[in-house]
Amino acid sequence: MSTDRHTPRRILVTGVGAAPGFGLARSLMRLGHTVIASDANLLAPGFLLPSAVPRIIPLASDPDYPSVMARLCRELAVEAVVAGIEPDLAPLTHMADQLDADGVRLWLPDAWSVSACTDKALFHQVLTEQGIATPLTWRPHEVDQVPDGTELVVKPRHGHGTQNVHFVRRREHARVLCELVPEPIVQERIYGCEFTADCLVDRDGLASVVLRSRDLVKAGLAVVSTTFNDPNVRDLVVRTLCAVGARGLCCVQGFIRGDGTITITELNLRIAGGFSLTEAAGADLVGQMVNGLFGLPVDHSRLTYRTGMFLTSYIETLAFGDVAELTAAVKGEAQ
Repeated sequence: MSTDRHTPRRILVTGVGAAPGFGLARSLMRLGHTVIASDANLLAPGFLLPSAVPRIIPLASDPDYPSVMARLCRELAVEAVVAGIEPDLAPLTHMADQLDADGVRLWLPDAWSVSACTDKALFHQVLTEQGIATPLTWRPHEVDQVPDGTELVVKPRHGHGTQNVHFVRRREHARVLCELVPEPIVQERIYGCEFTADCLVDRDGLASVVLRSRDLVKAGLAVVSTTFNDPNVRDLVVRTLCAVGARGLCCVQGFIRGDGTITITELNLRIAGGFSLTEAAGADLVGQMVNGLFGLPVDHSRLTYRTGMFLTSYIETLAFGDVAELTAAVKGEAQ
């Protein structure tokens, strides 16, 4: 059947309680699509977006996650699922064949690529083998190998956002935190100009990249950001995407150090929290993602952008309401 990005679709977005999923749901609705907004948190702000169809789902680690997602897709005639947070990536990847059999589109790379991007130790290994600069990384039993004077970050190996992330200056402190942080790894702390690359990689591996400096970061989210262009950064981002076999919508983060060298810190197989700046700068990021999601060509000429565009954001109160009414709505019981 012929379609294009203007054809209204029914798309389920997970993780609408966090900035990436919330922003993606809102952008899809602006393009005329119906969004089934899903999250494990009853009070996820994405449930309150006008015209969203709110549904509560289990945590990705819950054994019932696959059956609940499959049932929702059938009951609500979902045409595609897009993950807004990292924990949903692995179970959705394992559900790919089932979703496809039900006529539900999913655009993710293979299981190895998902693991390479969600396992920070494996990500470090892959990039190091490819000669791509990334922070030095140690396992808990290797903390004694950390050079003297190295500032460190202790974080979960499979974490996301800024949960359980700690900055320390001494090996002794890192050693203690390794007893407290789940599945910890220890990395050198990097300084410099921090950036995010909003990326869309088509099914042939061709990538469009939009670069944004993270001028002010709060709780892991760039609240002040500016678009820029740097061929060296772009080339390293593309090498990183190729190294892990990334496909679809994703974002790469890193630093330009004071000496001009570039270090890649992570690759997320989801949209970034500050992607609205990329769209404001002229790149049709979500529209072209929808094209690729439904098997149409990605028009990379529509993913160019203006440099020198800025974003500034702040936290505001979205809504007040009755918990009982919201509970009924997300369970599909509201009239």
